[in-house]
Amino acid sequence: MPKPELASDLVSELLLGMRLRGIAYRRIQLSPPLGVEFGKVEGWAQFHFVARGPVYLRSPSGSIHTLSTGDALLLPRGGSHALLSAPDQPAQDITAFESAKLCEAVSAIRACPQGCILDGALTFSGCMEFDLGSMHALVALMPEVLYVGTLLERHPEILPMLEAMEREARTERAGFAAILARLADVVSAFIVRGWVECGCGDATGWIEALRDPRLGRVIAALHRDPGRHWTVAELAAEMGSSRSVFAERFLAVTGMTPHRYMTELRMRLAVQWIGRERQPIESVAYRLGYGSAAAFSRAFKRIHGYPPGTLRQQREASADEISNAPASRSPDERSPVAAAGH
Repeated sequence: MPKPELASDLVSELLLGMRLRGIAYRRIQLSPPLGVEFGKVEGWAQFHFVARGPVYLRSPSGSIHTLSTGDALLLPRGGSHALLSAPDQPAQDITAFESAKLCEAVSAIRACPQGCILDGALTFSGCMEFDLGSMHALVALMPEVLYVGTLLERHPEILPMLEAMEREARTERAGFAAILARLADVVSAFIVRGWVECGCGDATGWIEALRDPRLGRVIAALHRDPGRHWTVAELAAEMGSSRSVFAERFLAVTGMTPHRYMTELRMRLAVQWIGRERQPIESVAYRLGYGSAAAFSRAFKRIHGYPPGTLRQQREASADEISNAPASRSPDERSPVAAAGH
């Protein structure tokens, strides 16, 4: 049996690359009979906290979840979903409602029929840039919705943060919007870390490898030094086995050869370093062990289908959309980012 503390140490080490940062937040007052819908844009997660419930979540798969006061959740892959005042309530796109800016990156939405009294649900929602760095492939294995409630027994330290979010959202004291945004980031990170530390649900692959103390050392070594020109013999030595036993075990657990795993790991890191951290392509190429930017670009295009320079263009376009999008637009004018409620 693998030692639990070893697997935990390896997971903690790999989680150091996690990036979860709020891009835009909304304090939403939702009164019957209305619902707000969040569209789908790839690469963005969505966080919701219920300061006053109940409210109903229609998930990307169409299932309905009842949320009570104090509930928090993260949709790690985003996706088209809605917050509703009633389970069968139709929803309008979030960009159809007028918004008022509370502070940098935080706005207020009043989803209220004409003449209504604002005594309905109150939520705080955040659009998040979510990247697990070298672990990013794990995002595809996550459930569509992660709940903070499942972590409270193991991590009671989260409860005071949820209580603080409820107070800030309700009382609107000076600086409340900025405080809510920072708390949302922290609670979201707790949700992700808790899911990973609790075994990643039904996820398999390299999570199983981390539970194997010998193979886990190999995975950790690859993630610590992705630019090294690893040979099968060196990796087998890390595991303490023959090359044939190592290669067979690695393929059985991860579903790919060590070379393929290493290539995909490098390309995921390249997306993070070039697209999010804006590092020069040449620097990333050498950091990942490629002899030239041209060799790196060819490898990147084989994996992703487009050259690495496209990452910077996409990033700049997304930033422009987020910063310049008006509070509301007609349906035919909405950009993909604006349609996601960003």
